[in-house]
Order: sequence, then structure tokens, then C-alpha cells
Amino acid sequence: MMKYKFEGILQNKEWLTPGYIHVNENGIIQSISDKADENSHYALVNGYALPGLQNAHSHAFQYAMVGLTEYHNSDNKQDDFWGWRNAMYKIALSVDPDQIQSIATMLYTEMLKHGYTHVAEFHYVHHQENGQKYENVSELGERLIMAAKSVGIKITLIPIFYQKGGFGQKASESQRRFISKNIDEYNKLFLASQISTEQYEYASIGYGAHSLRAVEPMIIKELRENFNGHYPFHIHVAEQKKEVEQSNQYLGQRPVQWCLENLNLDRHCHIVHATHLDQTEIQELAKSQANVVLCPTTEGNLADGIFSLLDFQKENGQWSIGTDSHVGINPFQEMRFLDYGQRVSHFKRSVFSTGTEYDSGLHAIEKSVINGRRAMGNDNSEFFKSGESFDALVIDGNSPLIAVCSPHNLCSTIVYGSDLSMYLGTVVNGKWVIKNGRHANQINIEKQFSSSMKQINCR
Repeated sequence: MMKYKFEGILQNKEWLTPGYIHVNENGIIQSISDKADENSHYALVNGYALPGLQNAHSHAFQYAMVGLTEYHNSDNKQDDFWGWRNAMYKIALSVDPDQIQSIATMLYTEMLKHGYTHVAEFHYVHHQENGQKYENVSELGERLIMAAKSVGIKITLIPIFYQKGGFGQKASESQRRFISKNIDEYNKLFLASQISTEQYEYASIGYGAHSLRAVEPMIIKELRENFNGHYPFHIHVAEQKKEVEQSNQYLGQRPVQWCLENLNLDRHCHIVHATHLDQTEIQELAKSQANVVLCPTTEGNLADGIFSLLDFQKENGQWSIGTDSHVGINPFQEMRFLDYGQRVSHFKRSVFSTGTEYDSGLHAIEKSVINGRRAMGNDNSEFFKSGESFDALVIDGNSPLIAVCSPHNLCSTIVYGSDLSMYLGTVVNGKWVIKNGRHANQINIEKQFSSSMKQINCR
């Protein structure tokens, strides 16, 4: 058993200062307190332990294209999400299983370095480069699981149903690696993916449809009815104005409106982006207790728009964060971008909560952690709890701003003022997987990633 003494351990409403925690050989918390046990020896950590952050939306292969779509010119007719998507397809068509695994391994290492301890992988590159299925139809999902296992991050694999090229349109040739033709094919993919998760103790399964435009809507309804309540459900919805317009034309309804009326949305549902909502959708989506997964750095990079967070929170709406295309991997950067987008839209600073008095930093951490866990299928609502695994981001107590900070201001100092230089490391299942900014296998991880990128030759 390991026994740690931290300068502080963050619980849901307050810091334990100091914080003492006992962890067994499997990384499970045995006790947590602000008082030491007599005659116990503690490993002293001059740092503050936050609960491990949850990355509720990731497309791992897109890490390979970060920064490659930033050359712009006035003649570009598609200088928007749809033009970016064409560049993304080229990457998706060019990576083999080994390369996907090495890209994911590098990415997941970076996530751990930034304090994420669990990732929901919204996975839709399923097939060979020619569109044919692998002998193991979950080959690429299994590679993502192996990447997570090799670096020590937890993963919820979400094999994604992708069927069409748009509302009422056949899939294009550039989407050939994504396609399940019907629900029977998707069910086979899901079952194979579920078997793949059994290879790693800290892997779990979810299910999802890419979007209303990428799967026939009534088939999504059937999917929800078949799986309802058993696993977390994820779907992209209303990311772009064009998508909303096309949904109105094809379905006679806006995307979220259709989902609310047809998918029995509840707390197990995770609606990614939901950028363009009307007031009724905001109210009804919040009432359903479905979780909106927000990815502010990607949504900003793709010029999606700004989610109506202030109005959503007035209705007690629930949200979490993800890194999506990975143009940013810092969870606190996602929180800051989310907050600042609201501030510049509403010309006021108190937009992160509707409470009469609240700590913006603590509020952001709470939403990201608790609702992020729900996105993984984990209903634990306590930051640290006996009987649960000890997963934490540890902030350096010697960092100048932290060293002089009172507990009252600590959460907001971390959320609004921290960067990698202030992190001591990341703990997953009671073990330091990142210490002093490095993974134990950092050199080999970087070497494999570099080799893969040279083979792909896209950068």
C-alpha cells in the first residue's frame, strides 16, 4: 500500500490541506483525510492533487494533421469546416494500423502530460485503405486500445456508425474507410470492438452514430432503442449552420429538435458540439439531462460558432469538454476558451454559472470531471472516493503563483493561470505515468511517432 501526503487534495467543495491518501497495490483509494494516521509513513508530495481530467471527445488520427490546414487564400471557395473536412479525408485514407497506433500513442502521452486520465475515442476509421474490412473488423479500434494500454491512459472506445455522405446522399469514395452499410454491419463492429476492450483492464465501450447526416435518422432511432441505457451514446449534432439548414430541408426539423423528439435523450447521451440551437432546443436539451460535449479549441479552429453556454446553464444544462481534432490538448485551455467565448459574446465576466456566488475555476473543473466521467459510462460524482481508483493531475506546490496562493483562490489560479511548467505529473491507478513532464517510455514513443509521420509524408 502507498500512502501519500499532498499539500492539498481537491474534493468537490473544498481542499483538504494537507491531504493524506492511502492507495492499495491496484491503485484503489483505501482512505482519504486531512489528518495523518499515527505511526504511518507517507511519501511527501509538494503539490496539489486535482481529480484526473476527462477528455470526452477525441479523433486520434487527426492529431497527425494539426497545423496543416492553416494556409489560406482569397480564391479558396471552401475556407470553412467543409474544406477542412476534405483535408481530413486525405489523412484518414493514408494511415495504416501501425501508424494509427503510433499516432494515438503519442497523442495519449500528450493527453496524460496535460492531466487527462481518461479519453472517449469517437472512432470511425474502421476499414482498410481500399474500404474492405479487416479480418478483425475491430482492428483499428483495437490498435487505439493498445495505444492507451501502452501509455497507461484509460479509454472508452466508441465505435461509430457511419453510413452516408450527407442527408439523402450516398457515401463518397473518400469516406470508404468509415462505412457500415446497415445496422447489422454496425452491430458486428460493436461486438468485435467490445471483445477488443477485454484486452485492457481499463478499456470500456460506448456506442454512437457520427451524425444525422451520416446515418439515416430512423436507423439512429433504432440504434438507440436497441442499446438504450446500457452504454454511453455519442453523436455529433448541429455543429455547422449548413448542417442545420440541410436537416430542415431533409427532415423538416432542426437536428437537435429531431433528436429530442425521436431519441429519448437522457443522462446517458452525449451530444457533441450542439453549436447552433434555438431557445426551445436549449431548454429542452437541458431538461433531458443529456450532456453537451464542447470542444472550444476545435470549434474555434473550424469556425463552427459559439455554443450558447450561458443560456444552457440557466436551464441547469450539463456539459463536458473534449479535444476533438487536438489543435489544443490542454483541458484548462478548453475551459478558458469556453468561458472567454461567453464573456466576449455577452460583455460580462460572470458567465460560467448562474449561481449567486461561485468559483469559476472550481465550477469548470466540476463540470468537466463529473460530466466527463458520465461520457465514459462512469457515474462516480465524487472527485476522490474510497473504493475508486486514484487518478490525479498534480500541480507543483513550488510554482510561483501556486506557492503564494490561498486555497480560496487555488482552483481559479490553476484553471486561468496554469501551463505545463506548473505540473508535477499525472497519476493513473495510483501510479505516476507522467513525472516531471516525461513518460517513462517517452523516447521510444517519440521515435515511433516520428517514423510513422515520415512514412505518411504529410507534414
